[in-house]
Amino acid sequence: MTISSMTGFGRGEGRSGPWTFQWEMRSVNGKSLDIRLRLPAGTEAVEQAIRATAAKHLKRSNVQVSLQLEKDEAVSSIRVNPDVLAAAIDAVRTVEKANGGVPASTDAILAMRGVIEHAGEDPDEEALQARDKALVDAADEAIRALAADRLAEGERLSAIVSAQLDRIEELTAQAIANPSRSPDAIQERLTAAVERIVGATSSLEPERLHQEAMLAAAKADIQEELDRLVAHVAAGRELLDADGPVGRKFDFLAQEFNREANTLCSKSTDTSLTHIGLELKTVIDQLREQVQNIE
Repeated sequence: MTISSMTGFGRGEGRSGPWTFQWEMRSVNGKSLDIRLRLPAGTEAVEQAIRATAAKHLKRSNVQVSLQLEKDEAVSSIRVNPDVLAAAIDAVRTVEKANGGVPASTDAILAMRGVIEHAGEDPDEEALQARDKALVDAADEAIRALAADRLAEGERLSAIVSAQLDRIEELTAQAIANPSRSPDAIQERLTAAVERIVGATSSLEPERLHQEAMLAAAKADIQEELDRLVAHVAAGRELLDADGPVGRKFDFLAQEFNREANTLCSKSTDTSLTHIGLELKTVIDQLREQVQNIE
């Protein structure tokens, strides 16, 4: 299974009656799933459904959800309320008589409140329910688009992480085969160290000197660290092929990689081996940056 990134974008749009709308969803890295919605007034009823749908497709990240909603006023029809118009005309005639017969203009009569009605300005409950259902359907489209975008980014991310694991494996193999780890090289370094100590002091007994030399050799041995690096590379490849979110596990694994590389550098008694350890640390730091994006 391809890993999923936590970074992505999705859009969904639609129309219901006089309304047109568009969802936009953006996600970035996050420790858990945090969904923040910006909804126009009057659409709060869809929030719970949006959160539930998002939780089915997304497991981690900070998600910003915004909705643009517009109502087409052109679909509203204009009509005259005959009862209000009749009452308005009677009132105007009364005023005309009192005003010396000056006639009122048609504009003045039509401007009276209630004479002109805009049908469709206040949609009924059924229209609102249909709109909300269309909003949820379009949001589902946007969430699926966002999840698909995250998967596509995850494929690119997987290739990068896989290449970094390959490089860690190569460097580990170089450390394993490093000439400074051969028995002859180790014996030569110990002999030189013993000669320096003996030349500096005569207070150490030969048996004690031998014990100290063996202890120093044991502390400088990096075989355990190399074995764990090999095991960690295998674990990383298993995570790349695993089902479900693996970002937290990968983050922990990257920390383990770094711990082994640090120990290798601290134990190293040869510059060539130290250089390998430092390059390992560089690649591991790059790996840690990438796995922060994995869901």
